[in-house]
Amino acid sequence: MAVFKILLINGLVIGAIYGLIALGYSLVYRASGLMSFVQGDMVTIGAYLGITFYRVLGLPFAISFILTFACAFGIGMLLERGVIRVLLSRNVIPIYIVLATIAIQYIIQNTAQAFYGSVTQRFPAIFSKPTLTILGVTAQTEAYFCLLISVILMILLHFFMTKTKFGTAMRGSAMDAMAAESVGINTSLSTGVTWGLSAGIASLAGMLLGPMYGVYTTLGATIGRKGFAGAVVGGYGNMYGAMVGGLLLGLVETFISGYWSGTYKNMVAYIILLLFLLIKPTGIFNESAIQDV
Repeated sequence: MAVFKILLINGLVIGAIYGLIALGYSLVYRASGLMSFVQGDMVTIGAYLGITFYRVLGLPFAISFILTFACAFGIGMLLERGVIRVLLSRNVIPIYIVLATIAIQYIIQNTAQAFYGSVTQRFPAIFSKPTLTILGVTAQTEAYFCLLISVILMILLHFFMTKTKFGTAMRGSAMDAMAAESVGINTSLSTGVTWGLSAGIASLAGMLLGPMYGVYTTLGATIGRKGFAGAVVGGYGNMYGAMVGGLLLGLVETFISGYWSGTYKNMVAYIILLLFLLIKPTGIFNESAIQDV
């Protein structure tokens, strides 16, 4: 039973991270109808920004957290304005956008390597107490913190998208840009903010992962693919499906590692993705977004 509880906590932690990244994929699609594969490397950016603010500059963790989000938000908006929108203005086919984001992935990875090197960087501990026991389960304090912050971020995003005027405008722009513009919604700003928001959320996931896994140039590459898989499993383009799909994949691969072998956890995760694509491509939440891609 003790092993089950530990695996459950670990599965929820990594699943919550997958869910945050999947949220970014879904937000970008809902706002612009495009697929971006740069989300995973926004995790890497967040981890390195966190190290810079928290370890190098010695700023408090809370301040570093906010600054990391702000910087990544700006990078996301710059990416949408400086690359995606320029390509769209030239009426390129959607696959060119995908290729552009893949190119940006490698630019980010190599830029990080140029500045920080290829050696895994140590992210300083956030808490002085290394472990914490809750309901009889002892785990790394940062793991519980990661789970808590992930849940809070998901709740805040839900309220932002459903209860605020700007969030409603973003959803309206995603549903029908022409109709949204006709009632005075700035769809250009809405799309840019969505890209910025998705990048900011992914960067926070990287900063949360840093203390547990260390920071290296390809940190976000594998995590990003799992986040994409989670988005598809939940229903690509569905915000709640992204959360559920990410948590499901995190739990499955953690229990596979615990009760079978960590060697096969990636295989099982992608088998699940393939089964959903073959049997239920609309995902758990029956989202038909992927039909346009």
